[in-house]
Amino acid sequence: MAAPLLSANGLTFHLGDKPLFDGLDLMVQPGDRLCLVGRNGAGKSTLLKMLAGLIEPDGGDIRRRSDARLVYLPQAPEPGDAASVLDYVAGGLSPAERDATHLAEEWLDTLGLAHDADPQTLSGGELRKASLARALVGRPDLLLLDEPTNHLDLSVIAWLEGQLARFAGAFVVISHDRAFLERVSRGTLWLDRGRIRRLDRGFGGFADWSQKVLEDEAEANDKLDKRIAEETRWSREGITARRKRNQGRLRRLQSLRADRANRPAPTGKAVAQTTEAAKSGKLVVEARNIAKRYGERTIVADFSTRIHRGDRVGIIGPNGAGKTTLVKMLTGALAPDAGTVRLGTNLEVLSIDQRRSTLDPEASVWDTVTGGRGDMVGEGAKAKHAVSYLKDFLFTAAQAKSPVKVLSGGEQNRLLLARELLKPCNLMVLDEPTNDLDMETLELLEELLSDFDGTIVLISHDRALLDHVVTSTIMVDGRGGVVEYAGGFSDAEAQGAVAGWLDGAGGAARRARKKPAAKQAAQAGPAAAGDGAKPAAGRAAKLSYQEQRTLDALPGEIEKLEGLIAKLEALLADPSLYERDPARFDKATRELARLQAKLADKEDQWLTLEARREGA
Repeated sequence: MAAPLLSANGLTFHLGDKPLFDGLDLMVQPGDRLCLVGRNGAGKSTLLKMLAGLIEPDGGDIRRRSDARLVYLPQAPEPGDAASVLDYVAGGLSPAERDATHLAEEWLDTLGLAHDADPQTLSGGELRKASLARALVGRPDLLLLDEPTNHLDLSVIAWLEGQLARFAGAFVVISHDRAFLERVSRGTLWLDRGRIRRLDRGFGGFADWSQKVLEDEAEANDKLDKRIAEETRWSREGITARRKRNQGRLRRLQSLRADRANRPAPTGKAVAQTTEAAKSGKLVVEARNIAKRYGERTIVADFSTRIHRGDRVGIIGPNGAGKTTLVKMLTGALAPDAGTVRLGTNLEVLSIDQRRSTLDPEASVWDTVTGGRGDMVGEGAKAKHAVSYLKDFLFTAAQAKSPVKVLSGGEQNRLLLARELLKPCNLMVLDEPTNDLDMETLELLEELLSDFDGTIVLISHDRALLDHVVTSTIMVDGRGGVVEYAGGFSDAEAQGAVAGWLDGAGGAARRARKKPAAKQAAQAGPAAAGDGAKPAAGRAAKLSYQEQRTLDALPGEIEKLEGLIAKLEALLADPSLYERDPARFDKATRELARLQAKLADKEDQWLTLEARREGA
């Protein structure tokens, strides 16, 4: 049996006088594909740094297999003193391949990064892509990834999903992107109140499992409380007459009470509500043939839309495509170069863009939400005490008096939401609101947006949030094209909205071929076919006889490949396979990568031919 790549036993760690870990145990085996989840402030990033050897625990030990190569990708990668991006990425090569710079060049070419660029001048998204290339280029045995999708648009996230699907080593990943975790993980580590619980299923099974764990825990606590009550009653009624022979029972009662005193308290669930203003007019925004250019670059060429009261509009597109520019035009903050924008009546706009720079690091959490004015927030019947309101957003009473600067990035974003949502509005504009939020706060945000009666415009790369909240999706391609589709991200993807953007992802082709074109058009409705929607592509030549035969055969070939891939994925999901039969594990991993690449080629071929057929 192969030794684990990494094991941690009895880890304890304190931040000041706060115990972060208490007897924490975990093990990572070859082939593990684990997501690490838990509330902001639970210590996920600290644990990952500890596993990487960057932080020493206060107690316990961590053992790493001596022949295994471990690579850690931090939330905020630093290029150091590398002279070029190529040097930075090549620094991730294994010692045996240190001179194989052509491997680093191939990764940079794939990601569209200039070899000779100065790493210090890269944008957040470019540095993130370079750091991913550096982490993967040396083919490590174990990857520790802390928020690898931060600053990435969906095309690069889809690329990363493909890389991790083909990755032969093990990984542990922290991410707020729920769709990403569902696609890449086969096991889940839940960091909860200083301990690790493990589920041998991917993140898709986490919600039901964690709910069952908490319900079982509550039931066990109830039984303990009842037993303590019974033993306490016995001790009062009968101990005098049976003092000598029942000292053991009294000691057990004291032990039960100690167990109850030491059991970790449940962390609670976030609950909150928005502050809604009076209703706006029925028409919120009407844009007619708007256009915007910056120098030689066209951001929006010719776009028209109507947004009515209660609409929930998602904005998607590559980084730098102009999503924020479009929203500024639609909300009147930026004038278009051509066309007109008409805003409706009685609008009260709230913009949330997660600029934590608007938080005063020296101010207390309390003063941040109250504005330093008293101890109540909100107005009228919805007024609440500041501490009660902060508890709705998962802050403790002790944190209320703490300065903002001691909060984690996710906690600061949660505080920003708490402050901004006190402002009355009937049009909410959110620009990437999910950065650094934990799962509970993401669910809270979804509930808030779902319950909001006003109008929502949401820029996001969070596919799950878009699917759960928005009613139409606007795709900005970065070359002037802007098209509106009915439904959330998955609906827009099925209608071919992002086929060219998510190169190699395969998801668009898989969903689109299962939905006939007539059904797509019927579902798209006026958002896709009218109200200013522009055609996504021009007409093409009619398919040849051989091309039509190929197109007819492709769905069957794709379905067969999907079946083979599913069988291999099921085989590799067995965590003991590597230990029992390493050769079979390696062969299955290589075959899975080959079939996935072949599937991607078939899907691209189908998508190209189908687009030509529909255009003709």
